[in-house]
Amino acid sequence: MSVSEMFAALQGALGQDQDIREEIRKVVQALEQTAREILTLLQGVHQGPGFQHIPKKCQKAREHFCTVRTQMESLKTKFPADQYYRFHEHWRFVLQRLVFLAAFVVYLESETLVTREAVAEILGIEADRERGFHLDIEDYLSGVLTLASELARLAVNSVTAGDYSRPLRISAFINELDSGFRLLNLKNDSLRKRYDGLKYDVKKIEEVVYDLSIRGLNKEATVGGGGEK
Repeated sequence: MSVSEMFAALQGALGQDQDIREEIRKVVQALEQTAREILTLLQGVHQGPGFQHIPKKCQKAREHFCTVRTQMESLKTKFPADQYYRFHEHWRFVLQRLVFLAAFVVYLESETLVTREAVAEILGIEADRERGFHLDIEDYLSGVLTLASELARLAVNSVTAGDYSRPLRISAFINELDSGFRLLNLKNDSLRKRYDGLKYDVKKIEEVVYDLSIRGLNKEATVGGGGEK
């Protein structure tokens, strides 16, 4: 094979790779748009009246995840099944965002932490790496850390809305989450930096709870019961 023939073959391979990346980008853009729609919907819970409509907003978000599952099915067909990590960078950010959104919906519904397997089911992908397009553990953990930041914000807005029991429940949840992360030996630099931010979320929520205690509103929250979810 001549030099020109060798480079012609290389150009063909490069062109094929670029075509795959372009097809992936198109689907990822659609996923990002759906994620923005879900986020916009869920942001309504931070406003006063939004607390009364949490079940309805969660139901609407669940409907949007049907679109996510369809888009994920399309994404799976855009690259060779054995090259997940070669193209992973293209969808890593939006997948982490979708994990956060799924985790937020589940928390609003039941005030529990969604499992990686449950998130994978919500998104229409696999939890097991050996079974193909899957939810990487680090992507799951990144999404959960974003949830912690969102709940810190929710704790503050709960007080503004007059819901004094919710910050207490959020505090208990975040402290349990922090204890769980402390069990992990995180090697990933990006994930490690994200985890370092968790202590600020813990501190922010502790300040909210302390303020409630000083004002005597934590007793009112306890007497008033768990409040609406």
